[in-house]
Amino acid sequence: MKKIIFLLTFFVVSNFTYSQVDKVDDAIKNLMQKNRIVGLQLAVIKNNKIVKRSNYGLANIEDSIAVDNQTVFSINSITKTFTGVAIMQLVENGKLNLEEPISKYLDSLPNTWQNITVNHIVTHKSGLPAIWNSEGNMLSENGETLFKKLQELPLAFKPGEELRENPANYLLLGMIIEKISGLSFEKYITENEFKKAKMENSIKAGMGDYQKIIKHSAKPYTYFRNNILTNVHQPMPSYLYPAGGIYSTATEMAQWVIALQSYKLINAENLKTLLTPIVLNNGEVYQQNGFLNQSAIGFSISSRAKNPVIASLGGARNALYIYPKDNVSVVILTNLMGSHSQNFIEEIANLYLSEKK
Repeated sequence: MKKIIFLLTFFVVSNFTYSQVDKVDDAIKNLMQKNRIVGLQLAVIKNNKIVKRSNYGLANIEDSIAVDNQTVFSINSITKTFTGVAIMQLVENGKLNLEEPISKYLDSLPNTWQNITVNHIVTHKSGLPAIWNSEGNMLSENGETLFKKLQELPLAFKPGEELRENPANYLLLGMIIEKISGLSFEKYITENEFKKAKMENSIKAGMGDYQKIIKHSAKPYTYFRNNILTNVHQPMPSYLYPAGGIYSTATEMAQWVIALQSYKLINAENLKTLLTPIVLNNGEVYQQNGFLNQSAIGFSISSRAKNPVIASLGGARNALYIYPKDNVSVVILTNLMGSHSQNFIEEIANLYLSEKK
């Protein structure tokens, strides 16, 4: 009788698990078909454990190579969350003060930059001139030349008065991290974040862009050109790696989230600072239109009362959503620029949340 009860219990639990997995897989496959997504990785965390990790579609259409557990994707601007954590690690170690001017850490800055603090650049409130503007795109310049050109341009606004996303801020953050640590940005992130979160595939991949040969990487595609699937040529100069240079897997991104939430990367006080909504000089929290209506260091926030979200988006194709109320997180990485996975990630999250959106 005990054996029968055990078998029945095992069958019920297994059947339930299978049904849950089946629902998620069906939802992903439908979403991929609807959005014409080529390849996708998914990882779901609940209560600091990875409860789902799956691969779908093709990493490379030309050679019919499927996405697998080792396939790394460019996470694009989600890299900024890693840079934000790196900055808070330096703060935690007493090597950096967010309220100090950047001139304390970087030499020979123009007079107009003397009132810009580390806080200003890590929160996009610096007023630094844009890397691309009406005079042309400066991304083709090397880092040293670009930095000199930026210093010759006027500030776009008074520091702290506005918030404008600008890769120039991450150029300077990378310089500060390298100056204080004595390591390259890539080496710093590898030693202080990848290794702590056991991100082996990310370590092997290194940082780069489409021009660099990165083994086992998903090839990027888009329908932007006449609605026909084409390759993507998206340059990422090494001096902008702090803004978008990381390659990773959805599973390793999930491991990083768990390490962050378990205070293995930064302590509770600094994690709170990292995720605090950004305030402007007028004392008001910065607000913008849309679902993700607030910003934090390296993250965007939806301040809705029902299931608020802490999010990071990258390359119009990747999304990380953290639901603090339910302690659920979802990572979706794709190789289709324009898939905008933030538009459907909550359909997957709702299969795990106790309170639906």
